[in-house]
Amino acid sequence: MAIKQTAGHDQLGRFAPQFAQLNDDVLFGQVWSREDELSARDRSMITCAGLMSMGLFPQLKSHMAMAKGNGVTRTEMVALITHLAFYAGWPKAWSAFDLAKEVYGEGDNEDGSRDTAAPATPSKAGTEPDSGPYPLGDPADGPNFTGHVWLHPLTGPDAECPASNVTFAPGCVNRWHTHPHGQLLIVTAGLGWEQEEGRQPRRLEPGDVVFCPAGVRHWHGASGRSSMAHIAVTPASKGQSPVEWMEFPDPDQVAALG
Repeated sequence: MAIKQTAGHDQLGRFAPQFAQLNDDVLFGQVWSREDELSARDRSMITCAGLMSMGLFPQLKSHMAMAKGNGVTRTEMVALITHLAFYAGWPKAWSAFDLAKEVYGEGDNEDGSRDTAAPATPSKAGTEPDSGPYPLGDPADGPNFTGHVWLHPLTGPDAECPASNVTFAPGCVNRWHTHPHGQLLIVTAGLGWEQEEGRQPRRLEPGDVVFCPAGVRHWHGASGRSSMAHIAVTPASKGQSPVEWMEFPDPDQVAALG
């Protein structure tokens, strides 16, 4: 039975209410609910195949999680990605496998064998990413990130120069964006990447300090095999947004960084 979707309302209800209504009530409320024509499991596999073929990895991850809930097994997801690699492209398959490993996990395989690869996420307690010397904070997932993010504020909400410890799950990056007064990043844990427009990506390790000047496009996030935490210091002006979000960096190029 189809589950009532509220993602559109939750994320875009105030900003784009008509789109949110079409997403929740028409796409999921009507099209996805027609299980007499196609089961939710089949619709999930078709949707994952389409998103992987187009390279829309932020949406693909969400639909992989939905596919898992709709009964698509890890073996079937692996077979789907492997098959599409020959039609959609080998780099896209690599990126999709990274997402599938995060969604389905790397414990016992369905045939009873055991994966021997090291865990992808450095962890303090075995389940949480390493947030460095600060608490992990609250989930801050949203349309500007490709995966899971947590935020722990280090200053009050009215600070003229707000600072927060931001933790990215493995492989999660944000969109290209700019800041009207620049941004200072201080890496506190894990491994990651940062890139300013016109420059090569820079590998980030604990202790690294990056300053991106005002108005310069950049993106940053965790490496594919490690979480990453950094302190983000973002000066703000009253009545002015501290960030302007743009498109995501090329997912194939991000995946190739490792």
